Amino acid sequence: MLYRILFVLLLTLGASQARAAYLLIPMDGAQKEHLKAYGIAYWVISNGVEVDWMLNYRGGSFAFPYLKPLESECLIRGVSYEMIADAQYNRIVADIANPEVNMDVVKLEKTPKIAVYSPKNKLPWDDAVTMALTYAEIPYDVVYDDEVLTGELPKYDWLHLHHEDFTGQFGKFWSRYKNAPWYIEDVRLQETTAAKFGYKKVSHLKLGVALEIKKFVLGGGFLFAMCSATDTYDIALAAEGVDICDYMFDGDPADPQAQQKLDYSKTLAFRDFSLIQNPYQYEYSSIDATETRNVPNDLDYFTLFDFSAKWDPVPTMLTQCHTRTIKGFMGQTTSFVKRVIKPEVLVMGENKAASETRYIHGELGNGMWTFYGGHDPEDYQHFVGDPKTDLSLHPNSPGYRLILNNVLFPAAKKKKQKT
Repeated sequence: MLYRILFVLLLTLGASQARAAYLLIPMDGAQKEHLKAYGIAYWVISNGVEVDWMLNYRGGSFAFPYLKPLESECLIRGVSYEMIADAQYNRIVADIANPEVNMDVVKLEKTPKIAVYSPKNKLPWDDAVTMALTYAEIPYDVVYDDEVLTGELPKYDWLHLHHEDFTGQFGKFWSRYKNAPWYIEDVRLQETTAAKFGYKKVSHLKLGVALEIKKFVLGGGFLFAMCSATDTYDIALAAEGVDICDYMFDGDPADPQAQQKLDYSKTLAFRDFSLIQNPYQYEYSSIDATETRNVPNDLDYFTLFDFSAKWDPVPTMLTQCHTRTIKGFMGQTTSFVKRVIKPEVLVMGENKAASETRYIHGELGNGMWTFYGGHDPEDYQHFVGDPKTDLSLHPNSPGYRLILNNVLFPAAKKKKQKT
C-alpha cells in the first residue's frame, strides 16, 4: 500500500513529466521478453497507473506515462521499451482511432485477483499457467476442493483449472499407473476430501466443485482451462446424476444407459459427444481429437482468427500475438473436434486442415470462459514425469502469450464485447 501511495505522489508531483513522455512496451519482434512484458503491465496497474493495451498495434503493445520507477522495473526484468514524446504518442492513438484501421486502445484499470485450481499434493506433471504466471511475476493463490466448496471463489476475478479430471476417474491413469505411489496417494486424498464434505464418491465431489465453478462464472467470474480440465469439466456437467465411472474408480459399474442420459444443455462448450468408458483407454470422450488426428509433428500448427478490435474487443485481446500461426502441442486433451462444439461458441484458433479447434471462448451469465487445448505450448508431447519447461528459454513463446492474454484481459472488464 505504501508503494502504491508513492506512485500516486509521483504522478501528482511529476505531472508535467508524465505528460511529456510515455513508455511504450512493444509486443512485436522488437520485444526481448514477451512473457515478462505482461508482468510489467500487471505490476504497473497494481501500483495505480493505468495501462493502454494497444490492440493490433505492433503485436498488441502496452503503453503508460513515463515515470522513472516504471522504467527501472522494465530494466530489472529485461523487458524492451521505447520512450516516446507525448505528441508522438497522441499521433499514434489518433491513427489507431481511425475507423478504417483494425486497431483500438483499451484501458487496463484494475488488476484481477487470480486463483489457480490445483491439488496441494505433488503430482508428476506441471501446469503451463502456473509456470507462465511465475515467470511473468504475476501473483496468484492456489485453491482446490476445500476452498471451492467453502465459498472462497467469489474473492477472485479469474480462475484457472489446472490439469484436472472432473469426471472422478482420476485422470484415467489407472491402467498405466495404478501401482505408482503418486497415483495411490492421489486417490487416497481425493476420497478423504469427498468423505469430509459428505460425498460418497469422488465423482460426486468433483461434480460439486464443477457446479460451484459454474456459479462463479455465472456471477461474473472469468474461467480459463487447459488440457483435460476443458472436456472433463463439460462431461461432468452433462453427466450430473449419472454414473459414468467403472468399478475401479468408484467401487461399482457405470450406468449402462449413461450415454443416453447425458444432458448437453448443462455444458459450456460441447454437445453431442460420445463417452469413452473403456477404463484401459486413455481418453474420456469424442470431444478430444488426440487419438483421431493425423497431423505430422512438423506440420502441427494452428491459426488465430482476426477480430474487429473496435467491435469485438474481448476476442481481439485474447488473440493478441506477434504471429497468427502458433506451433501445435499435445496433451491428454490436445484439441477439440469441430462437430461437437456448440454453435454459439466463438472459435479463436483452429487447424482447419485437420478440422479441429484449439482455442475457444464463450459467455455464461455475467462471466466468460476460455478453453485452450494441449498441455504445454513449448513441450510438444509432455509425458508424466517429464521435467518442467524452462520459460527463460522461451521468453517470446506465442503459445504462452495466449495464456497471458487471458490473465490480463479481465483488467479491462468494463469494456465488454459490443453487441
